[in-house]
Amino acid sequence: MSSAPGPAPQVHGTRSGPEAARMQGHWLLARLGKRVLRPGGMGLTRRLLTATALEPGERVVELGPGVGRTAELLLASRPSAYRAVDPNPEGRDQMAAVLDKYAGRVGHAEHVEYVVADAAATGLPDADADLVVGEAMLTIQSDEHKREIVAEAVRVLAPGGRYAIHELALRGDRSPEELDSIRRSISRTIKVGARPLPLQGWKDLLTEAGLVVEWTGTAPMHLLEPRRVIEDEGLLGAVRFWRAMQRTPGARDRVNAMRQSFRLQGEALSAIGMVARKPESPAPEEATEQAANATEGAEDTIDTEDARDVSDHVAPAS
Repeated sequence: MSSAPGPAPQVHGTRSGPEAARMQGHWLLARLGKRVLRPGGMGLTRRLLTATALEPGERVVELGPGVGRTAELLLASRPSAYRAVDPNPEGRDQMAAVLDKYAGRVGHAEHVEYVVADAAATGLPDADADLVVGEAMLTIQSDEHKREIVAEAVRVLAPGGRYAIHELALRGDRSPEELDSIRRSISRTIKVGARPLPLQGWKDLLTEAGLVVEWTGTAPMHLLEPRRVIEDEGLLGAVRFWRAMQRTPGARDRVNAMRQSFRLQGEALSAIGMVARKPESPAPEEATEQAANATEGAEDTIDTEDARDVSDHVAPAS
């Protein structure tokens, strides 16, 4: 006598449901054909790059280039070198197409490279870039990793070089509890840890690394609003995005949930862009300390030489 089969055993750790319901938000949007994934849209990106005063022949490093929309703007500026740094496989095919488009063009970057590495440990030479750009990538890092990435950008920059960021910011004075609630709400929606900082927090992050903030710009966080989508993607691109969203199982609900979350937090969120410069010479405190160390070293050398002179002229005791 056979018994009826019982319920299927649960396998912990497995995922169910449409893939669109599980993907990190920015890569879902990219999968659906959205190319602009920055919180302030192309408008803020263009203002940011204008503020960097990038000139032809300069060397550019882009951290976390995504699918290559900003890379196109940077390469069109005719740098002498462009290097994209990203450890993730997502977006690599789109980036390859962008790099192939510009590689070897007369008058464009002589050196184009895609570096598979973490932004905090790029492996690039010291002081080998005039401009480092990073958009929508510090926001999803821990505070410690934020500092590590900024320190790496400073190391890679030549004296006088610029570091440009475009990130998600928190607006207004809010209690730690409110900030934590906002961060957790966004993280649940986009399925990746979101840790935006207040405007002053972003500025402090850069200045504490020795940079001098020269430009700041803001924009509303309207990433998924229909008007912004059209502005960023163009009418045809927006239509393709919306059609892909309708055809992809689970995508419509997920995108609508992200849009609704951003709207609910609208008063608390904005996009921020900053351009900061690496000083040509050490900060006054550092210069004073270096001078003191140099003086101490000189004194040590003089003392040693004086002692040597004395020993040369004193006969050994018999």
